[in-house]
Order: sequence, then structure tokens, then C-alpha cells
Amino acid sequence: METVYSMLVSTLILSTPIIIASLGGLFSERSGVVNIALDGLMMFGGFSAATAIVFLENSTSLAPWWALIIGMIVGALVSIIHAYLSIDLNADQIISGTAINLLAPGITIYLAQIIFGQQRTETFTHSFRKTTYPVLSDIPVIGDIFFKNIYPTVYVAFILVVVSWFIVYKTPFGLRLRATGENPHAVDSMGVSVRKMRYIGVIVSGALAGLGGGILVLTQDTQYTVISIGGTGFIALAALVFGRWKPSGVLAAGLFFGFSRIFSIYSNTFSFLKGLPNEFFFALPYVLTIIALVLFSRQSVGPKAAGEPYDKGKR
Repeated sequence: METVYSMLVSTLILSTPIIIASLGGLFSERSGVVNIALDGLMMFGGFSAATAIVFLENSTSLAPWWALIIGMIVGALVSIIHAYLSIDLNADQIISGTAINLLAPGITIYLAQIIFGQQRTETFTHSFRKTTYPVLSDIPVIGDIFFKNIYPTVYVAFILVVVSWFIVYKTPFGLRLRATGENPHAVDSMGVSVRKMRYIGVIVSGALAGLGGGILVLTQDTQYTVISIGGTGFIALAALVFGRWKPSGVLAAGLFFGFSRIFSIYSNTFSFLKGLPNEFFFALPYVLTIIALVLFSRQSVGPKAAGEPYDKGKR
């Protein structure tokens, strides 16, 4: 039973950056802009957070949180490139996102070489620590999973899911955002700027992707390297489709993909699976991602105007 609890706690920790980055994709695509640049934006956020904590960790106990904020800001700033190309220049949104994904490894390595003299950041030691919360950890089952030996960043993911749901479905801004991704001409006819809504959606997407990348690096690594993100942004995109562009669906899909990764790590602890090669379990998360997309992509209908440049003269 202890192994099961450990797997569930690890699933929450590993799912956190997936869920947060996927929520970022939700805001962008709900506004009508496809953002496959999540992986690259997570790289920029992860590198920025790791760099910030190296310089801040000895000056303040809040260094990890400040580092995450810096990661968010950098992710938001880089996403403006995607917004400008996609919204103002009407560039192909897939190509624009791909360009950022290709740019991110080279830029982060180059900056690391300039700042640290090596192709990675320096090792940081004062990052987030796993915490056990008294009283709450004594709650049967729930306490062992949610409040014992866990990173505080896990709660950030759950809070963001609730906040995203409220914003998207319970506020005038959320209504306009969803309408922009479904029928931008109707939104424009009501005096709402489609350009403004899409810019906001993409920038929020970049900020959340940067936050997800920062959390991934600061909780699962001791320095940023080019392989720190490891394709997590693409899994976040799959979680967005699997979750049907809804915050609750993103949460469930993120937990599913997180568990698939953890299961591949813990597979050797189960006697009936020891006969299978390790490569099978290493590939399992990505195989499940492909299977989920094949099974559910046809049933998942995204925003109608997503991926289409807005043309005022087109009706």
C-alpha cells in the first residue's frame, strides 16, 4: 500500500507542470490561436526560473517563488512573438509555434553559455522542498496523498484549474474569449476587439507555460539542461485535446499522463511486469499519448475558429 501512495503522490507532482501548461494552451486556443509552442515556452520559463534561483537563492527564502514569477514573465514575453506572427501578420500558427519550439533549445543553451560558461545553468540547492502538513496529513487516505511529503506547487495547479474554470465560464471576459474562438465576426460586431482578446489569450498561455516549465525544473531537477523539459509541452497539448478544451478535462488528462509516466518508473516493483524490457515502460507515456489522441481526437471538437487568421472582410 505504501508503494501505491508513493505512486499517487509522485503522479500529482509530475502532473503539475503538464496541467498548468495545458491550461495555458486552453486560453490560447479558446481565443482562436493554436499554440503548439508550449514546449518551447516551457523551456524559456524553465531556463529563466533556474537562472533566477541561482542568483537569488542565497538572498531570500522566497527565491523559488520569485524564480517562478520570472519564468512566467519570460514565457509571456516570448509568446508575444507567436501572437504577433499569428494575429498581426496572419502567419500559419503551426509554423509559428514550431519555430519557437526549434528556437528555444538553441537560445537557452546560448544564454547559459554566456551567463554560466557552460551549456546548462549552475546547480541550485535552495529550491522547493517536499513538505508534510500537520493535522491534514493525518486524514485517512487523503492525508497520505495530498498532504504528506509533497511540493507546495501541486496546490498551485489545482488552484489554477478552479480559477481558469471560473474565468472561462463565469465571467464576461471568459464569454468573450470563448466567443472569439468560436465566432470572431460576431464578437467584432459587438464592439469587442478580436485582436485584443487573442493577444490576451496567447500571452496568458505563454505565462502559464513558463510557470509550468519553471515548476518542472525547480521540483524535478537541480539545474536546467536542454533535456529538462523532455517534451512535456507536447504531452500538455495532448492533455488539452484529451480534456476537450475544458479545465476539468485538462486536470483529468494531466493526471492520466502523469500517472503513465510514474507507472513506467515504478513498473519494476511489480513482479508480473519484471519480464518486460525497460524500453517498453520508457516509451509507455508517449504510446498512451498517441493512443489517447487516436481514440478521442475525433470526439473532441475544439473551438471552430482556432487556427484561422481573422479577416474582417470574411463572413
